[in-house]
Amino acid sequence: MDISVIIPLYNEAESLPELTRWIERVMDANKYSYEIIFINDGSTDNSWEVIEKLKQENNNIHGIKFRRNYGKSPALYCGFERAKGDVVITMDADLQDSPDEIPALYKMIVEEDYDLVSGYKKKRYDPLSKTIPTKLFNATARCVSGVKNLHDFNCGLKSYKNEVVKNIEVYGDMHRYIPYLAKNAGYSKIGELVVHHQARKYGKSKFGISRFFHGYLDLMSLWFLSKFSNRPMHIFGLWGSLMFFLGFIAAIVVGGMKLYALANGEASRLVTDSPYFYISLVLMILGTQLFLTGFIAELISRTSQERNRYNISKEI
Repeated sequence: MDISVIIPLYNEAESLPELTRWIERVMDANKYSYEIIFINDGSTDNSWEVIEKLKQENNNIHGIKFRRNYGKSPALYCGFERAKGDVVITMDADLQDSPDEIPALYKMIVEEDYDLVSGYKKKRYDPLSKTIPTKLFNATARCVSGVKNLHDFNCGLKSYKNEVVKNIEVYGDMHRYIPYLAKNAGYSKIGELVVHHQARKYGKSKFGISRFFHGYLDLMSLWFLSKFSNRPMHIFGLWGSLMFFLGFIAAIVVGGMKLYALANGEASRLVTDSPYFYISLVLMILGTQLFLTGFIAELISRTSQERNRYNISKEI
């Protein structure tokens, strides 16, 4: 099979028939063998009934129905598990992603051997309250991830080699960082395609401003896991040892100043009256806690089943 199209959706019953017909026209015009996988993420409208009807009309259509709303990442994870096409394409169900981009996305994977291609909606039909935070978010993601050539990490329109989606785990809200996940899995040939962004035709946006705060925290989590998931002692042990050492030196200085004053018969206040004594004490306690945290995390990582899992591209 040439292409698997994965479409997560939540309350998009109005747009599904039009989107399906559009995809079918593109596939038939280019003679692609394909499947369309709709993931109904706990919709409260009649989206599932629409999918069932579309399935009756076209056997290339498949559907997954969640009992409740889990989010886009779980929907993509389930779609990736079931995808059979050599190239996997994801898009949103709200008609803001154009199926006419599918041939170009497919060719960049098959002919130019990209591992992943992300759409870039250079001209957007969104308000400034959405576009400005998006630009800041993408700039931060480029800096942290090291994937410098992408302008729109969160674009729903992407294409992948099938092996890429089988070797990454999308969870929580990590769908925003699939290029980063792919890079960490060893798929570094990541490209970008300028795509057309269409104004929303039906319904309303399902995302609020809170996603930018959640996205920032997810990015920090992903950065930490990519750097230290298999060696947590390298960060906790390092900072714990440094803090303990600084606190210990500070305690020696405070005690030394007290002894010096006593040896010279000078009046001196109690060690416990000095704020530096408490600062040194806090530093040593925090340092010890960080070191023990790293030690415990190291023990946990040694029992992880993923510790010695490596993506092998070829073997002879």
